[in-house]
Amino acid sequence: MIARRLAGLLALCLAVTTPLKAEDGTTARQVVERGIAAHGGERFLDPQTLMLRGTAIFYDPKTGEVRSRADDYRMWREFERGRQVAHGADGKVRIVAKSGERVLFEVGYDGEVTWTQNGIMPKAQADAYWANNFGFGIIRSALDDGFTLSFAPPRNINGHDVSLVRITDPGGQETLFGFDAESGFIRYMAFDSPRGFHERIYDDFVRLPESNWVQARSVTLLYDGVMSNTVLWESVTIREPIESGVFTPPKEGG
Repeated sequence: MIARRLAGLLALCLAVTTPLKAEDGTTARQVVERGIAAHGGERFLDPQTLMLRGTAIFYDPKTGEVRSRADDYRMWREFERGRQVAHGADGKVRIVAKSGERVLFEVGYDGEVTWTQNGIMPKAQADAYWANNFGFGIIRSALDDGFTLSFAPPRNINGHDVSLVRITDPGGQETLFGFDAESGFIRYMAFDSPRGFHERIYDDFVRLPESNWVQARSVTLLYDGVMSNTVLWESVTIREPIESGVFTPPKEGG
């Protein structure tokens, strides 16, 4: 709770004091535009569908030990253009983590209903869940009307200098994005969530030659500075039809 309040206070202070231009005259908008171009331009802005497959490691926040490993970790995503809310459910998504044939967890959203391996999730609980997890996709709306862009102090992420840009959506929700000063790739994202200050660190980028799409194959998630899990993506597919039924929630009571 203290960390969350401090993060909120820091965000408020930075919003007042940080400039719209860097020392070299570059604007926050130009940094975001360069980052979007680096990740694939229009294809990145409108991927339509995304399918990722890889592995994941989950950590116990109290002991630091590995809690579980998913040797089959998959995400299916269907996007909508014109997103306005940074940290709410959007489009359609399904994530399944397995260890062998055992399902470690499953979560899905079909545009209205959220479910897990345990069944349909009540809406209030679902809203809180997605507020902890949704955030990266708002970069695709950052240049739209109603959004505000400003700089936060730059950082070094895993040995790479990054420009930090605060994206504020029309409702006032803020998200920090860290753009590699050399490549323009997104190496960092952070926002205040109900679970705590949520950070993601991206690394090991690969470009798909057919589409120019750039994918981070390593994603590490942290809450209040404590590592939660790392996902290692091994394959990525964009703009391909997603199998019928992937986004179909289970029947209640079934």
